[in-house]
Amino acid sequence: MKVRFLCALLCTFTLGCALAQTPQRVERADDLPRFSYPVEGELEAIVRSPQRFALLSQALRRDLERTLAAYDIAEPATRRRLLGELLQLDMLEGRYDDALRRSAQIQQLQEKPADKLLSGLTVRAIAAGVKKGERGSAVYAAEVSRFIDEELARLPYPVIRNDIMRGKASMETFGEALALGRVRDVLQPVASRTGALSSDLVSGLVSARYALEFSLPLKATLIETYGRYLAARQVDKPDIWAARDVSLPPGRGYPVVPVVVWDSGVDSALFAGRLVTQREQPAMIAFDRVGLPSVQPLKPLAADVQARLPDLLARSKGLADLGANIDSTEAAQVKALLSNLAPAQYKAVQEELRLVGGYSHGTHVAGIAMAGNPYARLANARIEFGHTLLPEPCPTPELQQRAAANFMAYADFIRSSGARVVNMSWGGNLRAYEVELEQCGIGKDSAERRALARAYFDSHHQALTRAIASAPDVLFVASGGNSANNPTFNDAYPSGIVLPNLVAVGAVDKAGDEASFTSYGPTVLLHANGYQVESWVPGGRRIALSGTSMAAPQVANLAAKMLAVKPSLKPAELITIMRSTAERSEDGRRTLIHPARALAAVGYVPS
Repeated sequence: MKVRFLCALLCTFTLGCALAQTPQRVERADDLPRFSYPVEGELEAIVRSPQRFALLSQALRRDLERTLAAYDIAEPATRRRLLGELLQLDMLEGRYDDALRRSAQIQQLQEKPADKLLSGLTVRAIAAGVKKGERGSAVYAAEVSRFIDEELARLPYPVIRNDIMRGKASMETFGEALALGRVRDVLQPVASRTGALSSDLVSGLVSARYALEFSLPLKATLIETYGRYLAARQVDKPDIWAARDVSLPPGRGYPVVPVVVWDSGVDSALFAGRLVTQREQPAMIAFDRVGLPSVQPLKPLAADVQARLPDLLARSKGLADLGANIDSTEAAQVKALLSNLAPAQYKAVQEELRLVGGYSHGTHVAGIAMAGNPYARLANARIEFGHTLLPEPCPTPELQQRAAANFMAYADFIRSSGARVVNMSWGGNLRAYEVELEQCGIGKDSAERRALARAYFDSHHQALTRAIASAPDVLFVASGGNSANNPTFNDAYPSGIVLPNLVAVGAVDKAGDEASFTSYGPTVLLHANGYQVESWVPGGRRIALSGTSMAAPQVANLAAKMLAVKPSLKPAELITIMRSTAERSEDGRRTLIHPARALAAVGYVPS
């Protein structure tokens, strides 16, 4: 009795004894423990030194193993992420059998078809390679290539095609500057200021060392292997969307349907004659990065950036082409730029890519939402996204209060514009708040940052929920997210908000296969094409981009067409009809919208 009582008492205070207990069920990411790791000096030296890295990895391994043992984590994606960090540590320590065992665990937790097939492939190939020859040798590389060739040949090409193309593109742009850039320009400033990194950030050191030890030495081998595989199978996937799409003809006498694109801003000149107007001007509301009102429909660009905008947009096209295995001039240029970056170039190049991506985002989304609908009218609700590697500005109570208040200002504008549909291809999550606080040196420890992040997040989540609820006759369409996880488990908005006039959308490709990046879960009720979707960017160029940001406006587009045909429809009815006419996948994971069926269900008859 005394022994049992002592163990129970100790378990109240220690995680170690919890290892022998029934794991605690975790339904939210916020309930998992945080850890802090002291780091001294240059982080790059830690990444490059086996001895210094080993001291860090021991502590990290201990915490990862204890967390996985002590908690029954409801979301497979989070469990996969933690196991993946341990797998990288296994590989770096030469524990290949442990890595293979862990890789099998991760594969069992995979949920998407392509992930189930490809999970752990390179780990298995490397383990096979080291049995044939020393890492870095020609024999080793040849065995890695042979192993991958053999494995891929057994897998269904249509299912894994997109992932192989993305893997090839990733390696083609890879270089030492990319491997170490985040360490130098994102993690080092935090470590220099505080002498420590949280468990959220320290994984970046593990990824960087793994990249230097395993990924970078195999760059040429993987590019050649993936390229050879794709070249031998130049068969495009079938396009299910062309047959089910509907363009409404002009002259039907349908009423106008105002659509608000709540995004990074819209080049309204591209939609001349199709704009909502207020006081004889294009309807618009905008707030800048610090939450102050703006009269600019797009984020103002510095003169030098504006002068180089065509070249910067070409980089966006090049990245998209690489991901689709398209051998274009733009793809070759961006490949050469990123793979050969000097360390001093990393920050500027990455921030410019992020800046132009955000600058283009709203216009691209608007083009998708308005396509094929002469009755749609566009209103611009601009929200400004950050593009710097470190937060700028840093969070303050004043900024957070202003952002929360602005949500209702957007809702007031939406109602005044007469909007029936709003597209929201953006979002935030609780852990991102916590990371920003750490990067800015706010909070004396992780507990204080955790509490402050929760207060800020809840304020914004509640304000946005109230704003959307204040317009019950408007359908809000949100992107599910590109984090390949569950928005509910990870406290994300707006995709994790539950309201009768809000629907979150996941992304599939043109054949209806689930995109590797798309998030999923109980709030993601519809799926649409979010892979290589062509639309406008500011200035009038058309570029194909991928993301759940491109899937959401497909649903907004359909909803606006349904409202043109039958304007009496309410948001909940729109969602019900889109879901009831959708095509459900055999695995139950995807609910693919079917515009032709949905429009027929509300009375549309083609000419």
